[in-house]
Amino acid sequence: MPTSPWGPLAGLIGTWESDFEGLDVSFHSDQGKLGETRFRERTTFAPFGPVTVGPHPLYGLDYRTATWRDGDEQPFHTEVGYWMWDGANEQVVRCFIVPHATALIAGATVRADARSFKLESSVGSSTYGILSTTYLNALAQTTRFDVSITVGEDTFSYDQTTVVEYQQKPTVILHTDRNTLHLVSREV
Repeated sequence: MPTSPWGPLAGLIGTWESDFEGLDVSFHSDQGKLGETRFRERTTFAPFGPVTVGPHPLYGLDYRTATWRDGDEQPFHTEVGYWMWDGANEQVVRCFIVPHATALIAGATVRADARSFKLESSVGSSTYGILSTTYLNALAQTTRFDVSITVGEDTFSYDQTTVVEYQQKPTVILHTDRNTLHLVSREV
């Protein structure tokens, strides 16, 4: 069976949703401690490409995700970005920005037919790095991001850890999120 131009990202194309299966463990500023939040999620991955960069093409997914707490009409978290497949170098790259002005590029070497893979990013890296505003870094700096992905026939799961170093007190928080989304439609 021939490999898709989107490599291991091909199985993500479409619209995905979860019920309140998601779990966010993070620092809750209003409580001054770690807390758990159950959430539902909707993510779309729209294919595009090829994008020519040098001698070989890249294929990508434009993605948008939003998560809601039970009873909330407005999402408590949103992301916009791209997932890219560089088939010539077997690289998956995820680029995104969140509304509190943090931009991130995570990536790794991944086989074209992989159904599971892990992407990583760290502050200071010139390839797979993390950037935030001066204001945000004075409060808390994101220093590392790791995400493990598994793509099934009609499910997509992730388990991610964001390392946040709070400046007001010498505290390192492991902000974790995990969820399993179900395919709603291959059309976006």
